[in-house]
Amino acid sequence: MGGLGEIGKNMYVIRYGDDIVVIDSGLKFPEEEMLGVDIVIPDIAYLEENRDKIRGILLTHGHEDHIGGLPYVLRSLNVPVYGTRLTLGLVEGKLKETGILGEAKLHVITSSSEVQLGSMKATFFRTNHSIPDSVGIALETPEGIVVHTGDFKFDQTPVHEQHAELHKMAELGARGVLCLLSDSTNAERPGFTGSERKVGENLKEIFLNTKSRLIISTFASNIHRIQQVFEASALVGRKVTVIGRSMVNVVNTAKELGYLQVPEGMLVDPEEISQLPAEKVVILSTGSQGEPMSALTRMARNTHRTIDILPGDTVIIAATPIPGNEKYVARTVDQLFRLGADVIYGPGSETGVHVSGHGSQEELKLMLNLIRPKFFIPVHGEYRMLRKHALLAMEVGVPKENIFIVDNGDVVEFQHGKARLGGKVPAGNVLIDGLGVGDVGNIVLRDRKLLSQDGILVVVVTLSKQKGVILSGPDIISRGFVYVRESEPLLEEANRIVTNTLNKCMQENVNEWTSLKNNVKEALGRFLYEQTRRRPMILPIIMEV
Repeated sequence: MGGLGEIGKNMYVIRYGDDIVVIDSGLKFPEEEMLGVDIVIPDIAYLEENRDKIRGILLTHGHEDHIGGLPYVLRSLNVPVYGTRLTLGLVEGKLKETGILGEAKLHVITSSSEVQLGSMKATFFRTNHSIPDSVGIALETPEGIVVHTGDFKFDQTPVHEQHAELHKMAELGARGVLCLLSDSTNAERPGFTGSERKVGENLKEIFLNTKSRLIISTFASNIHRIQQVFEASALVGRKVTVIGRSMVNVVNTAKELGYLQVPEGMLVDPEEISQLPAEKVVILSTGSQGEPMSALTRMARNTHRTIDILPGDTVIIAATPIPGNEKYVARTVDQLFRLGADVIYGPGSETGVHVSGHGSQEELKLMLNLIRPKFFIPVHGEYRMLRKHALLAMEVGVPKENIFIVDNGDVVEFQHGKARLGGKVPAGNVLIDGLGVGDVGNIVLRDRKLLSQDGILVVVVTLSKQKGVILSGPDIISRGFVYVRESEPLLEEANRIVTNTLNKCMQENVNEWTSLKNNVKEALGRFLYEQTRRRPMILPIIMEV
């Protein structure tokens, strides 16, 4: 019997008997309520419990949400990793930063490779996406073939001439596919996704008609887009400088591996651009999502170390905001306009400087028709997108009872050509805050939320152990609750309530620390809510001498 499931952000586990294969190992960026959290990675408790059964991790492509969790996963599970040349080139950079590259077992594959992983065999087919070297995966198991598309679209005129291998997809469909896991990101968008080559044509037109400095911000990993920026710059004789750590890393890696063709002498250091005429300058930057520490955002705030926005600059934001980032992008755009720049931004269909890397509804239906799976699991998207993708699958003939919309940790079991939901395994999110991995959980986030809403009140008291009386205090310290100088009567009354509560407890021989603290918190919390309608975090510190 075989089973598969998703245990975290773009991390899928396929198991047959004592053999486990993992597809992708991504990260995601924190949601708004995850205060202070840097990134979120999958919970790999299930994999750690079964580490001796893991035969390898297969990577579909080199985007952060598919490879970003690897440095954390490989610290615990030093298993073989298989990916295309560019994908592993980007992985190597990450592992080098974390100091574990020397121990990693990285294996380069191509779309024609075959990899035996215990009782399962992996083969691959090339797909189109917004990064080169993306592949789909066909995993042949004793129960049947499981296909994972990775992120994809069908671009008929791709940059780099990397055409999708439709014939391989059709051959898999002809052989018979047990289950398809397919990208659902654009399941709500009708029609087809535009070609990346069209973006290149629009960029060239902008370059030809612009005499000011050009500042272009896009996803650092969108190597196709970056290549077209270099081509447009060559057309009009502009020099290019690259700003932003992730952009510099990706450009250097892609150049070394031959995925970026940059004319000799085109790249210049950021310090050199002040010596060039405005019409000869292109600044290629990170920050298309308005990230607070990104290069474009710092330029917009006039805090970048080497680049200032000048009146008349033309800024192109060649990306669509990821859901949740809209306000950050809008804030950056507003600041750029205030500095006198002309900004080209907005959905790709309006500006012509961005297209999605994910297939729209007609492409999702084409994939379903090529693969012709018996069972279907929509993946990679919000629930509403998975639901819409399921409806598209029904339109092309997949029976409703053969479609599974699953949450993290859900297991789908296959046996003798039949499938059913088979319970759950440990799954979910591990939060990374600084160097801490997993030490920030729901309780810490709840406390941070309380602190951010109503602040904190610290009550410091010293008691006599022998006499049972207050020796000093209570001293009340307010942070983020009220301004002390303007709230002296309130804090004096709070002081009196703490004193009375402690005296009453000691008269009743209540001297256990936990009880004392709880009584203080309850009495003080009730009073403060009556007076202010706020609930600050109350932290009693009781010392005995």
